[in-house]
Amino acid sequence: MTPDAPLTWSSLAPAIGEIYLALAACAVLMVDVFAGERRRGLTPTLTLIALVIGAVLLVAYGQVSARTVLFDGMYVADPLGFVLKLAGYGFLAVTLLYSRAYLERRDIVRGEYYVLMLTALLGIFVVVSANSLLTVYIGVELLALSVYAIIAFDRDDRIATESAIKYFVLSAIASGALLYGMSMVYGLSGTLALDALATQLHAPLSPGVVLGVVFIVVAVAFKLGAVPFHMWLPDVYQGAPTAVTLFVSTVPQIAYFALVLRLLTYGLAGAEQAWSPMLVPLAVLTLIVGNVVAIVQTNLKRMLAYSTIGNIGFIVLGFITGTPAGYSAALYYTLVYVLMVLGSFGVILLASRKGFEADELEDYKGLYSRDPLLALTMMVLMFSTAGVPPFVGFWAKLRIFQELWASHHPWLLGVAATTSVIGAFYYLRVVKLMYFDAPVGEAAAGGPSSGVRWAIGINALAVIALGILPGPLLDLCASLFR
Repeated sequence: MTPDAPLTWSSLAPAIGEIYLALAACAVLMVDVFAGERRRGLTPTLTLIALVIGAVLLVAYGQVSARTVLFDGMYVADPLGFVLKLAGYGFLAVTLLYSRAYLERRDIVRGEYYVLMLTALLGIFVVVSANSLLTVYIGVELLALSVYAIIAFDRDDRIATESAIKYFVLSAIASGALLYGMSMVYGLSGTLALDALATQLHAPLSPGVVLGVVFIVVAVAFKLGAVPFHMWLPDVYQGAPTAVTLFVSTVPQIAYFALVLRLLTYGLAGAEQAWSPMLVPLAVLTLIVGNVVAIVQTNLKRMLAYSTIGNIGFIVLGFITGTPAGYSAALYYTLVYVLMVLGSFGVILLASRKGFEADELEDYKGLYSRDPLLALTMMVLMFSTAGVPPFVGFWAKLRIFQELWASHHPWLLGVAATTSVIGAFYYLRVVKLMYFDAPVGEAAAGGPSSGVRWAIGINALAVIALGILPGPLLDLCASLFR
């Protein structure tokens, strides 16, 4: 598309996801303003319907067979972006389905929660299709601003507000680092376009470019939650309402994967010799700290926060390989991890009730005797996250191991395997508590929502099915990087 080219449907159709989401967020906001008080269930239902319609429109009009650059080079549509956006619609719909009963039991069903979810998804889509440093920054900030507000949307919860403030302050520093790094790279290259950057930056790199890359890597590491920039993540996971923690731990992972892929591996491909060595200590520290510190946690949400940190380390390892197969493995790991975490936090939501969060490990002692199906679901999810075959988490870890070996990183493979064994301890501890310990204190009792129970059960069955038949998803991820 040239600067003076007229806008046509063919030039807008690949961006149908972003266009539709912006309109849908406005529509949901207006409906909530005028009818939300009278019918509290209208906004949640309308949001789920909007996500379904968005997914249908994306499949009908948003698919492209080849890489297409739009809007003066600021936007790119490709099969990878299509898959990530479709996954975003699906994961957010499941998140809202799991969260609804939790919010209703606490009388915090508010329209802004759903509007912010849609604007956060819009930010994710912008990052996924970014082809310019400017577009990347806009998408990252749109997502971050929405997450700040989502964490603190329950204004009567002082702990959640404190968590939002911590995240806001630290994230503002990271955003400043990202903007400063981008400005240095732009100033020395003369272009904002990621395509042009990929061809203009090459060895030997000037000290200014290297310094700019350092700031960018620091900001990216913060968004991922990599050590030593992880300090916000456990506090946010524990302090935010569980429904919000469910969202923060899942759907934004799509944007963070796309951020690394678009910004580092595509845009800064010519500077790989600068940023790739920086990822190695980040990955090693993230694997070790995430898995070791999780062992001593007594709060399940905080334990899953350190679990997230540890799993981020595996995703970063995929990028360290520097190969399309490694990026494919990182994508596969990201999608699988989000699927498993959705189910894990869904169990916490279902086990909670008003006045009782069910977020302490002790709350799950003897769960099998009180709710066998819920305990079985949690066991499947914990086994999978630990990497136990035949569940899908095993294949995710194995793919990373295979690519580390193929790219001649045997010592990183050793670190990953060792920390994976360490991480298995705290996952299996949850299973031990549910099946072999007697109940202590107040029992974790599930809510009355049978629909959520069915959804979580299907979530667990998907983890099993993708473990028994991993081929289709593995082939899909591999095809996106050929």
